[in-house]
Amino acid sequence: MSSQPDCTPYPWVEKLIRIDTTSVLSNLGLIEMVRAYFNAHGVESVLTYDREQKKANLFATVPASSGATTGGIVLSGHTDVVPVTNQAWDSDPFVPTLRDGKLYGRGACDMKGFIGVALGLLPCMLKARLKAPIHFALSYDEEIGCAGAPSMIRELVERGIAPQGCIVGEPTNMGIVVAHKGINAYRCCVRGHAAHSSLQPQGVNAIEYAARLITFISDIARQSASEGPFDHDFNVPFTTAQTGMIKGGIAINTIPENCEFQFEFRNLPGIDPSDIYARIRAHAERVLLPEMQARVSSSDISFSTISTAPALDAGEKEALVGLISALRQDSTVSQVSYATEAGLFQQVGIPTIVCGPGSIEQAHKANEFVTLEQLASCESFLRKLIASQCD
Repeated sequence: MSSQPDCTPYPWVEKLIRIDTTSVLSNLGLIEMVRAYFNAHGVESVLTYDREQKKANLFATVPASSGATTGGIVLSGHTDVVPVTNQAWDSDPFVPTLRDGKLYGRGACDMKGFIGVALGLLPCMLKARLKAPIHFALSYDEEIGCAGAPSMIRELVERGIAPQGCIVGEPTNMGIVVAHKGINAYRCCVRGHAAHSSLQPQGVNAIEYAARLITFISDIARQSASEGPFDHDFNVPFTTAQTGMIKGGIAINTIPENCEFQFEFRNLPGIDPSDIYARIRAHAERVLLPEMQARVSSSDISFSTISTAPALDAGEKEALVGLISALRQDSTVSQVSYATEAGLFQQVGIPTIVCGPGSIEQAHKANEFVTLEQLASCESFLRKLIASQCD
C-alpha cells in the first residue's frame, strides 16, 4: 500500500506519526522538533529528562495577553507508542496513510491525533487575546506505566504554574471521561534452593511457591469480582488483579532456585491500592516465607514496584466538567477501566478530565487509525476552548 504524504488537513498529526517513538526508543527526535516549532513562534519550552538523558517531557506555555503564565488550561498527551512487533499491518505503521476517511499509523489515535491537532492550533492561540494561558504537556513512557509524567508534574508544581484544569487527550471518541481505574504493577522474585529433583526434600521449589502466591492474587481477584465493592458505571465494575508474566527454572530434573513473575491490579477510585499490595506481601511474608526458610534459611521473597498510576475521579459538578460539557453541548460523561495520566494531574490538585479523538478500541492494534471526522471534531472543540479563554 503506497503512502500518501500531506494527505490530510492535519500535517502535525502526520509529522508525529512519522517518528517512531516506541517506548523502548528515545522520543527526543519528536521532542526537539516540537521545541523548535515552539521556539520559532516565541514560545519557550521546559524539558525534563529521564536519568539516561534519552527521553524527555516537554512543557510549554502560551501566555495570556497580559503575559501571565500561571493558571489556565493544560492540554496533555503522551508521545510514546506501543510496539508493532508481530503485527500484520496493511501499510507501513510509521508512514501516515489515508484510506476511506481514516488516517492509519501507529499512534494515530493513541495519541498523536490529539497532540497534532493541538500543535496545529498554536498560531490561533498566539493571535487570540487569552485571558488565561494555555499549556502543552507532552510526556514520555506513558505506555509502560506513566513513568515520565510525574517528573514534569512535579516541576510545574515547583514553578507555581497552578493550572485551573487539564484535558488529557486519550481517545474517547471526543466524549468526556470523568473517572478511570488506577493501575499498579509489581515484580516478585522468589528465591528457593536448587537440588536434583530426585532429592526433593533438600531443595526449595521457587516455582511452586511463586505459584502459591499467584493463586493468592487470583483469589483476591475472585473475591473482588463476587463481593465488590462495585461501581456499575464502569464496564468492569470491580477492582481486578492478574499475573501477566512469569519465568523460572533451568531444567525439568532440577528443583528451580529462582522464579520471577509480574502482576498488576486495577483499582476502582476510592480503593486504596496500598491495602491490596499489603495483603499480598503479608501472605508472602507470614505464610510462605516461614515455610521456605524452615527448610533453607537463605530462601527469600522480594517485591519491587514497576509502575503505579492513580485512579481518576473527577466530580461531575466541577467547573472544568461544566466548561467542557458546554463547549461540546453535551453533558454526557462516562467512566473507563483503562488508566491514563489524568490521575497524576488530579493528585496534585489540578481538575482533570479525559477527552480526545479516536476510539480506544483501535489503540495498540495493527492498522491503528483515527477518522478525519474525529480529528475535525477535536479541532472544533479546541477552537471553542481557545475562544472560551479569550477576553
